[in-house]
Amino acid sequence: MKKMIWTLALFSTMSCHTSNETFNANLALDYCTHQVERALEALKDSTGTIDYTIAPRNILENDTAWNCRNACPQEWCSGFWPGILWMTYSYTHNEDIRQKAKSYTEALGVLTTQPVFDHDLGFLTLSSYVKGYEATDNPMYKEQALRAADSLATLYNSKAGTILSWPRHVKDYGGHNTIMDNMMNLELLFWAAQNGGSQQLKEIATRHAETTMQYQFRKDGGCYHVAVYDSISGAFLKGVTHQGLADSSLWSRGQSWAIYGYTMVYRYTHEQRFLDFAQKVTDLYLKRLHETSNDWVPIWDMDDPNKMQAPKDASVASVVASALLELCQYVDAPKKKVYYSAAENMLRNLSSMRYQSRQSNVAFLMHSTGHYPAGTEIDASIIYADYYYLEALLRYSGSLHP
Repeated sequence: MKKMIWTLALFSTMSCHTSNETFNANLALDYCTHQVERALEALKDSTGTIDYTIAPRNILENDTAWNCRNACPQEWCSGFWPGILWMTYSYTHNEDIRQKAKSYTEALGVLTTQPVFDHDLGFLTLSSYVKGYEATDNPMYKEQALRAADSLATLYNSKAGTILSWPRHVKDYGGHNTIMDNMMNLELLFWAAQNGGSQQLKEIATRHAETTMQYQFRKDGGCYHVAVYDSISGAFLKGVTHQGLADSSLWSRGQSWAIYGYTMVYRYTHEQRFLDFAQKVTDLYLKRLHETSNDWVPIWDMDDPNKMQAPKDASVASVVASALLELCQYVDAPKKKVYYSAAENMLRNLSSMRYQSRQSNVAFLMHSTGHYPAGTEIDASIIYADYYYLEALLRYSGSLHP
């Protein structure tokens, strides 16, 4: 009974926030902790056991618990749940959550013992082994992450100057394909080079970032989801979409990967060109957001003709909020104020009853869009939305650096 009273009080308090109040990140973090505890209970089978080889992916309409998938190379989201647990442990110091984070992380060990499947090895390892190493200093986690970085680097094509995203789709696209999501995976290479790995990993990541900057964006700073290069000569062939509305549209999540990615690249390189570009892609995003959305959470593609009636994507606001809280540390005072205020407003929106799942299900957030053209995960709770939301909250509270 006491737990139920606390839950109702928390939800009631969070509903009272207005745009004139200072955003209470700790209240939102307590909410996330409560949802994690609910989710862990729901993940137990009839004997009270958790299968750590499957990881949460989504909660669809009318579902209340996570739909899980096998933690294998084909499932790019398998690292986000252990990452959420590691971040929750860092906030709460709850030993039971640490043990479960450990079990989920170590279930991914097979990924570093076999040939790399695709670029998502970065997502998988950064959110599990790297987050685990940051939380525990376990040298085995560091070793696994370094091994994963070396594997990811085998997908690099020196002629094209980028990492191959989808080896299984080379024929489909007619060449070496690089997707915008890959900007996120560069962090594994940068991190590895800074933590005992080869400096060549940093060189590969930097070259990938500059090649992508040159070819995978339009003049206004909008990105193509997929850039295709000749596999032999490395020549740029075309920019197309895979998950966006059209080749030339502004797919919201792709733009969020660019904002986060180039902010991260500047963190590791300190090169002004990357900071300038991070601001360019951010400024376009914010401009288009205000033109197409009635709040701080974008529609799935900013060129959807349905405009404000199009499906929302809360995952994008989570990614961008986290990125802006870092980016605002690197820019001059006027821009810092704009970016920080935008991030705060995004978190305030996401933490409202419109977007938080609360008692509807065990996720943190509702209203994300996975793959609209394929008709999958539309208006759903999706694990990476929760991951970046929690990361952004920790950044806002000063508990996560940078």
